[in-house]
Amino acid sequence: MTTSQQIRQPWMHDMRPIITAPAQLWAEADGTVDASVPHAGAANLAGYYVGDTRILSRIVAAINGEAPTPIAWNSAATGRSVTSLVARNIDGPTVDPSVCVTETRELTPAALAERFEIASVLTEPVELDFAVTLRFDMATMQEIKGGTPSAAAESGQVVIAVPHDDQEPAAHVTYGSIAVDVTPDTANVTGETVAPTITVDGLNCTFAWHLTVPARGNVSVGLTVAVDAKANAVTAAASASPWAGITVHAADSRVADWANTSLRDLAGLRMAIPALPDDEFLAAGAPWFFTLFGRDSLWAARLMLPLTTRTAMGTLRTLAHFQATESNAETNADPGKIMHELRAETLVQTGAFDDGMRLPPLYYGTIDATPLWIILLGEALRWGAPEDEVRALLPNLEAALAWLRDWGDCDSDGFLEYIDRTGHGLSNQGWKDSGDSVRWNDGRIADGPIALCEVQGYAYQAAMLGADVLERLGRPGADEWRAWGAQLKTRFNEQFWVDDGRGRYPAIALDKDKRPVDSLTSNIGHLLGTGILDEDGVADVVRRLAGEDMLSGYGVRTMSTLAGGYWPESYHCGSVWAHDSAIVMNGLRAEGYTAEALQVAEGLVRAAAAFDFQIPELYSGDAGESGPAPYPAACHPQAWSAASSVAVLSLLLGLEPGVAFDAAAPADSPLAQGLRLERE
Repeated sequence: MTTSQQIRQPWMHDMRPIITAPAQLWAEADGTVDASVPHAGAANLAGYYVGDTRILSRIVAAINGEAPTPIAWNSAATGRSVTSLVARNIDGPTVDPSVCVTETRELTPAALAERFEIASVLTEPVELDFAVTLRFDMATMQEIKGGTPSAAAESGQVVIAVPHDDQEPAAHVTYGSIAVDVTPDTANVTGETVAPTITVDGLNCTFAWHLTVPARGNVSVGLTVAVDAKANAVTAAASASPWAGITVHAADSRVADWANTSLRDLAGLRMAIPALPDDEFLAAGAPWFFTLFGRDSLWAARLMLPLTTRTAMGTLRTLAHFQATESNAETNADPGKIMHELRAETLVQTGAFDDGMRLPPLYYGTIDATPLWIILLGEALRWGAPEDEVRALLPNLEAALAWLRDWGDCDSDGFLEYIDRTGHGLSNQGWKDSGDSVRWNDGRIADGPIALCEVQGYAYQAAMLGADVLERLGRPGADEWRAWGAQLKTRFNEQFWVDDGRGRYPAIALDKDKRPVDSLTSNIGHLLGTGILDEDGVADVVRRLAGEDMLSGYGVRTMSTLAGGYWPESYHCGSVWAHDSAIVMNGLRAEGYTAEALQVAEGLVRAAAAFDFQIPELYSGDAGESGPAPYPAACHPQAWSAASSVAVLSLLLGLEPGVAFDAAAPADSPLAQGLRLERE
């Protein structure tokens, strides 16, 4: 691999994952796992991961020294895949393949099982040597994301031991606090067991069986890789998925296929922390953000409320566990603040992303997670969460509300804003957190502190919902928070509105000089349904979002095509994000603009179909007849993207808090025809 290839971020738009948090496995589209082979001109993401460590970078089988050719790959269940391969180096009576291999992978939170069935059509038994080579490179997720080599592999810190007295496991691998045991199967051939020979070459460990495949018969071998990663910050959710028994049916198969695929993916993204194993949350996304993220996990749980409140309550309790109690400039924490990101160790950018950013393992650099936590608590109660569980979180609610007033406004101008206090944290701390996401209409990047428009909407809604919860559960302070919210609403409508000659709309933000940053973005759609806009403001926002410059055929663009910073392959300045579109869709519905909401939903269904119903983190909505183009480094599956399918279901079925399912009013849309949920 060349130096230029090594320092590029890996792309994986055409790669296939299987997920069972906190484990994930990434393969080429044909099922191949071999990171030594460059992918798309860069370092290869392929491998088996637990937490933020790649345990295996190669899983390569061989028959008589030659790798069989993969011809098909399929994953029909969470954490499971099947690859079909053929051996081209064993001759038969015709040119048709005579020996085939079926490789089945089963992923659990702490183990990978590889099973190989070798089948022959030959009329005589065939002897062959079958081998599986595993490479333990122990690269960190940040090394892989930056396209840099594994420091663990290069420094000789990975130790592979192979006992010679038939003890199990047959191979034991250690690196730091990670221990890996590999246990191979013994093949049963004509009544005799055949154990593999094991050889080690550097980081490669090869298991080889000498097999006799019966005439027109088969033989099975395999191995299990079990991982003990005690230092991981996250673990598997202890309870069963609350939507495990739900199946979606619809006359339009795209709706059902997207929803069912998403529910399967979401089951694989369920996580917990060791301190609270029974409280599940959704990991933000695979592979890069396979952990607890305040904003992402909150939004994903919120979008899932029509199906379950259990994920919401688990997310709320987990985040409350980490709620800050004191100020810390290094972590960006202040009393009452909800965290942004949890890792097992300090996150240091490398390679293609080596910009000096360094985030502590528990990082609070987010401006919106705290109001979103409050909103989710209020909405979970409305959707039927147990009142005693909500009551137990009242101290956290009161601390989060106080943060809005006492700490969220870093320069005392009456708005919530952010600025990185360390010089090596996130420069942007809203959901559009890339460094170039807050731009003027002419393309210039705005200077902070930044007060994002949608964050003011979240804060207003949080104050109103927080007041409702306090009042309902008999706690003081409701009137105070409603008054605080009313003042914020007045200030917002006095200072955020701009007009570009095509109509007025809220600016994406106020900059350090309190000037409205005048680009037209999807951020304004997050204001719908929060209550911070008056009736005329709602109508103006809807009018601008419905324009061709904002509404693509596959969702809502993050930035208007007329803006100077627009580019459809930009991370936040023109691409389409499914969750962003779903939030806008829900806001349109909440404000009574059902037809416009359905238009967004139709675009999301089209996009989902274009991506085989595993809708990615983001994509370009401007690819014309070929459909939406992938963003090559986008996470998939991704929690809030997958959960967007549930928001679409809720719109189509007319689901509402406090309304029985059979009393809901389905939308008047072809997408809603024959739509129903079945529970086992």
